[in-house]
Amino acid sequence: MGDWTVDPLQLAPVVLVAVAYALRARTLARRGAPVSRGRVSLFALGLLLLLAAIVSPVALLGEERFSFHMLQHLLLGDLAPLALLAGLTGPLLRPLLRLPPVHALRVLAHPLVALPLWVANIVLWHLPFAYEAAIRHDLVHALEHVSFFTAGVVMWMPVLETLPAPAWFGSGAKLAYIVVVRLVSTLIANVFLWSGEIFYAPYTDVGLSDQAAAGAILLVEGSLVTFAAFAWLFLRLFAEGERRQELLERGTDPRTVERAVRFGRADDVS
Repeated sequence: MGDWTVDPLQLAPVVLVAVAYALRARTLARRGAPVSRGRVSLFALGLLLLLAAIVSPVALLGEERFSFHMLQHLLLGDLAPLALLAGLTGPLLRPLLRLPPVHALRVLAHPLVALPLWVANIVLWHLPFAYEAAIRHDLVHALEHVSFFTAGVVMWMPVLETLPAPAWFGSGAKLAYIVVVRLVSTLIANVFLWSGEIFYAPYTDVGLSDQAAAGAILLVEGSLVTFAAFAWLFLRLFAEGERRQELLERGTDPRTVERAVRFGRADDVS
């Protein structure tokens, strides 16, 4: 297998999630409500990104180089959660959301809860004592990876509205939310990019150039994701404006219009 790592304990959750998704999608298809190919493709992409983070050479190289460890964290904590959530729909999640423990956790999807949790997670794990503990101890390393993935899911959930967000959290508020997220990651990236000292002792041998590369990876990845998110939200804002104007010209009650446009139900308003 070369530099690929095959750990059943790491692979099992990914396989279980893939099987559960496939079974639920098949059930919905039999009921005449199939999941679109685009959603399925995005979910599959998310699973592949997870596998790339935990079994590809990136995982082993991350133990030797900070730059690859940063790449692994971005796969786990940003790109994979984004793709997985984009591949989900309400009908797919309905059986899971009926479980009382899951229902109780829905508060985490509130943007004013999700954002502080994500910021606290990324700052905490980049503090030297926590980061070095994760490098030296397998259990702490596993906790770190679970924390990054969970925080990524929580952070993206209000933006994609995997669960309904508050009425005030429309496309404009989502833009501001993403700006805050990227300001935090950009600040961290620039610290690594321009610092004149090594932050983490285990990476002393690979030098400042590797630390700067880690900062550059964080900066470039954040810029690309932000550009894509902004493009999507601006297109959505434009479409929402057109639908809002169209419904108002029909004489529809303004409050009904705002609610319908906000939650994507404009087509249901007669």
